[in-house]
Amino acid sequence: MAAVTALVSACKSAPEGASDSRWPGTDTPASSLPGSARSSAATTPRAYRQDAATHLYGLNAQRIYPGKLPAMLYAIGVLEVDIDAKGQVQRLRWMRAPRHAPEVVAEIERTVRAAAPYPAPTRMGRVTYTDTWLWDKTGRFQLDTLTEGQH
Repeated sequence: MAAVTALVSACKSAPEGASDSRWPGTDTPASSLPGSARSSAATTPRAYRQDAATHLYGLNAQRIYPGKLPAMLYAIGVLEVDIDAKGQVQRLRWMRAPRHAPEVVAEIERTVRAAAPYPAPTRMGRVTYTDTWLWDKTGRFQLDTLTEGQH
């Protein structure tokens, strides 16, 4: 029961409008990082993935696992996200869903949708990007694009 409580507590988002989130391990405000802008100059889905990951980290700083992840993760999921010209999520498709952890699938989908609008892909018009979610048993995560690695 304590593990479930810890997982639920770790998954809670910061209050709406919280503005003092910091990039994990730094004193840098998440809003000042590249990709935090309302538009993206990326010309490829791979480049856009960096902007999207930075955007997600900025909105979820308290939920990012600090440092290297443990060798054994609770869940790993690969998600494809369609973003329209205004940065709105159009569709989510699981390439590899962590089926053993349906609560993680639901939380990742909620987190991705709640992060909209994403930086608008101005040079591409719209974009489909893929990222891998690395989920720890504490409910914290890293994205493969910005991971600090594993022990």
